[in-house]
Amino acid sequence: MVLAAGFGTRMRPLTDHMPKPMVAVAGKPLIDHVLDKLAEASVARAVVNVHYLPDRIIDHVTGRARPAVTISDERDVILGTGGAVVKALPLLGAAPFFHLNADTLWIDGVQPNLVRLAQAFDPARMDVLLLLAPTAGSIGYHGKGDFVMEPSGRLIRRGEREVVPFVYAGVAILTPGVFADAPRGEFSLNAVFDRAAEAGRLHGLRIDGTWMHVGTPDAVAAAEKAFLASAA
Repeated sequence: MVLAAGFGTRMRPLTDHMPKPMVAVAGKPLIDHVLDKLAEASVARAVVNVHYLPDRIIDHVTGRARPAVTISDERDVILGTGGAVVKALPLLGAAPFFHLNADTLWIDGVQPNLVRLAQAFDPARMDVLLLLAPTAGSIGYHGKGDFVMEPSGRLIRRGEREVVPFVYAGVAILTPGVFADAPRGEFSLNAVFDRAAEAGRLHGLRIDGTWMHVGTPDAVAAAEKAFLASAA
């Protein structure tokens, strides 16, 4: 599933008349970077949710073959990152699935990170596996981090006044069962992460490569510079 319904408020004025997933970085829209990564990982079908300026995204992805795209239309109601998944579950099926933010951007290292994530996912030990980026060295990120990662890969959420070494990179594998008791309507996916963490079933995998936090117009230029450097 690819989350593409957000308003992109911090990306204004670029998003005044364009949904954030359609903002171009290094010659193609953010959502194409994500869908291309899924195609490279042999994902055959992706569910994309839409809300803000939905027709721009729908028109863009219609007809795409790899992966083929199914739209989860939320134009009439905003559901948040968690409610969006609950609505899309009938389209996603019963197996664990990739979950990506449409505006996440990264440069792979030796092995594609989606392949690494799939290989690392162990349903006997985890319900959620997050791709994590180090706060130091990630492009465009200046926050305090999200998680501490134990040697086993188990994650502990950052305390209110803590600074921790890893930030969620907007890519995960989720088990549909974690939404069994989820509320209906709008809610944040963080509630699902926290519940999995309390059960000891939230794990992480450190990214191999470079993650870019493209949250503002200034960050677009920094991301493009990183792409040019990687291609040199």
